[in-house]
Amino acid sequence: MTNDLSSTGDTELDQCVAQWLQYDKNPKTASLVQDLVKEGAVEELKKCFSSRMEFGTAGLRAAMGPGISRMNDLTIIQTTQGFCRYLEESFKNLKERGVVIGYDARAHPPSGGSSKRFASLAAAVFISRGVPVHLFSGITPTPFVPFTVSYLGLCAGIMVTASHNPKQDNGYKVYWENGAQIVSPHDKGIAKTIEENLEPWPESWNAEEALKSPLLKDPYQDIHMQYFKAIQNHCHHRDINKSSEVKIVHTSVHGVGHEFVQSAFKAFDLRPPFAVEEQKDPDPEFPTVKYPNPEEGEGVLTLSFALAEKEGATVVLANDPDADRLAIAEKQESGQWRVFSGNELGALLGWWMFHCWKQQNSDADAVKDLYMLASTVSSKILRAIALKEGFHFEETLTGFKWMGNRARDLLDQGKSVLFAFEEAIGYMCSPSVLDKDGVSAAAIAGEMISYLATKNTSLSQKLTSVFEQYGYHISKNSYFICHDQKVICTLFERLRSYGGQKDSYPTECGRFSISAIRDLTTGYDSNQPDKKAVLPTSSSSQMITFTFSNGGVATMRTSGTEPKIKYYTELCAAPGNSDVTHLKKELDDLVDAIVEHFFEPQKNNLQPKPQ
Repeated sequence: MTNDLSSTGDTELDQCVAQWLQYDKNPKTASLVQDLVKEGAVEELKKCFSSRMEFGTAGLRAAMGPGISRMNDLTIIQTTQGFCRYLEESFKNLKERGVVIGYDARAHPPSGGSSKRFASLAAAVFISRGVPVHLFSGITPTPFVPFTVSYLGLCAGIMVTASHNPKQDNGYKVYWENGAQIVSPHDKGIAKTIEENLEPWPESWNAEEALKSPLLKDPYQDIHMQYFKAIQNHCHHRDINKSSEVKIVHTSVHGVGHEFVQSAFKAFDLRPPFAVEEQKDPDPEFPTVKYPNPEEGEGVLTLSFALAEKEGATVVLANDPDADRLAIAEKQESGQWRVFSGNELGALLGWWMFHCWKQQNSDADAVKDLYMLASTVSSKILRAIALKEGFHFEETLTGFKWMGNRARDLLDQGKSVLFAFEEAIGYMCSPSVLDKDGVSAAAIAGEMISYLATKNTSLSQKLTSVFEQYGYHISKNSYFICHDQKVICTLFERLRSYGGQKDSYPTECGRFSISAIRDLTTGYDSNQPDKKAVLPTSSSSQMITFTFSNGGVATMRTSGTEPKIKYYTELCAAPGNSDVTHLKKELDDLVDAIVEHFFEPQKNNLQPKPQ
């Protein structure tokens, strides 16, 4: 083998490929590697073998294909062996409690990889160690996995999905026994045990045998029933739902969401939404969309709008392919469609969840134990509602792993967590799933829309009244693309030594004066008496938040998964300040100043977000 590869002049690469061919029993990936070797395709081999996928708090996500940098049978086995060992070290009762594994409909015929195949190999690894596995017999939405962990009291959960990523990608998402995604130090611990267990165990390839094992259980029917029973706790207007004439269109964007959203509407006695026929069945090719991400807005919703026009529907709901996110669009009086931003939906759902809670709770003191959460880059509208209504609002770091874990802590203290959201269209409307859940959010939104219709109020009108009551919160988020880590570091370091002084941040940005700064890379927060940030800090990612004297807040951060520097800006006005045109102009000017003075796109050769 090494002789065949001697022309690469790279001993490490030769060894890596030789070991791969020794371990890999998937004929498709093995032959893809052998072909690359025969062709002397050194650069392509380096792409596949130069570095192993990094296991982080979001688990794994990468393209499917051969090699240690891709998602395939062997890397799934290696990852699961490491995860299994880590769980054995963490739980003495792992063999009593077991794990759950779910998967979506992704597939990659050239390498023989698919979510279902990866899930069955992961099951084989656990079963080979005598660990009971609850493996869903069919595709499920991501929220079913954390729900199952909590409902059955399992040690962990795995969901094989790449969510809304391009079609060639897949992922491996991990939940801990508390029903929330893992956070540090578990990611480091699991990464270490993966490295220690790279050689496949003898039974790890025996997926067919494992599927016949008495240790394998199918939780599908039971969980299907229990999940829809649990979300009915959030159905408060059944009579309105039953008689509602509102017409809603739903698209699952070729993902798993269709039948689950239909079931959720049924659980709420809502009339079933019209399904976009071309997109309702799972299809790993995602043939009708460029990117299967409803966050991209109108392009993904074109077919939904056409169906809505045909059926006379005024609202469109869209899930991403693993149904953990929800997008909503509404037809305006002008005939145009308005796609709500994640922050706007956070305001509407937050208002609705509290409105329903208040109707159910006559005890005025109960509000003191009530919490809502949002990530730090999301709108501060929940904070404004909380200040006025008397419940607690907390912000967490970016990502539902933080909100899920914080929600679990609060629930364990006997508190109620009513709602959590992130601007990237993620909503947690029920504590039975400690992660974002686009299925329950769809049914709850359906009920809210039906209720508002009885008041002759649209979503857009309600949003305006929420802003008038609690203060306008207008946001503008975007990003620049930058592939050069050195440029990114220099850009952020310049903000930390502004004007050439070390540890001195800017006091203004163009005409806007800065009143506070929080840097979660270094742990600095000018608002705290000891100048130390309260939220967890991480030196491995860049994140600085500026608060401006005019009520503006801007966060600049790097993406964990893409070559992007993102910015999130919001102008928070006091109630009564409702000159929206002026507020929007003020925010536009603020964003222009941040781009010009802090990003310096020309100097740093940054590419703007493609239109």
